[in-house]
Amino acid sequence: MFDKIKKAFSNTIKKVSSKELTEKELDDIFFDLELALLESDVAQEVIEDLEKAMKEELVGRELDDNQTSEEVVREWLRNYLLALFDNAGSIDIIDSIEKAEKPYVIVFLGINGTGKTTTIAKVANLLKKEGFSIVMAAGDTHRAGAIEQLSIHGERLGIRVIAQRYGADPAAVGKDAVLYARSHRLDVVLVDTAGRMQTSKNLMDEMSKIIRVVKPDLKIFVGDSLAGNDTINQAREFYNYTNFDGAILTKADADVKGGAALSIVHITNKPVLYIGVGQEYDDLVPFDPKQFVDSLVSNNA
Repeated sequence: MFDKIKKAFSNTIKKVSSKELTEKELDDIFFDLELALLESDVAQEVIEDLEKAMKEELVGRELDDNQTSEEVVREWLRNYLLALFDNAGSIDIIDSIEKAEKPYVIVFLGINGTGKTTTIAKVANLLKKEGFSIVMAAGDTHRAGAIEQLSIHGERLGIRVIAQRYGADPAAVGKDAVLYARSHRLDVVLVDTAGRMQTSKNLMDEMSKIIRVVKPDLKIFVGDSLAGNDTINQAREFYNYTNFDGAILTKADADVKGGAALSIVHITNKPVLYIGVGQEYDDLVPFDPKQFVDSLVSNNA
């Protein structure tokens, strides 16, 4: 995974050779890095901030006798990227549910085709294995087959799905699921929503209504790792409308670029919580920022 962005950072680090880091040298290596990062789906504003910080921190820095330029740049990049993820914070969903008043409500947001409904089933599977009782709400009342898709996942997982007819008010579906969870003393409500293009104001306003009515404890944006800059633009718009709390990136197992995670965290200042690495219910793994950053700046990248 993420081979392209790893190679971009690795090649940049290895080009640094002098005993003093000059602006010209950093300009030379950053020209190549910028192109490589753009090809890795890193947003332009992320690249510009990285270049600015790198020049401010490294230009003119004299090295100790036991240091190499490569070591200094590698360590600086590692600290810079780690700080980016640290500033976004982290969310332990299991811990949050355990401590919260029940039911704990999670709304999933994103456009069609990202694997949102399958991701909801994966999260349901994860939470069920942790011992939580769950109900899912089929809040996508627009897309043909969406209710049936979530219902099939519910049957396979042994989890109740609350649904109405197509064309019904999705906010009402979500509210019904919350009321059902309260009356049956369930721990968690997972609310599916219609996959909507971020450019459709009516659908985005509808999504805002769902959030006002359901009052979720957690709002998760589901993005497709393979969609590149589209995913980044979607995250920006969805964040502006919903102020979502974190993201899940799907299809990460097929993503050779890897820039989406870095860009989304930089643009929204919200953490990536999980990544999808396959089609099975267990193919959802926690995103580890430290492991991700270490892989980007490693000697073996």
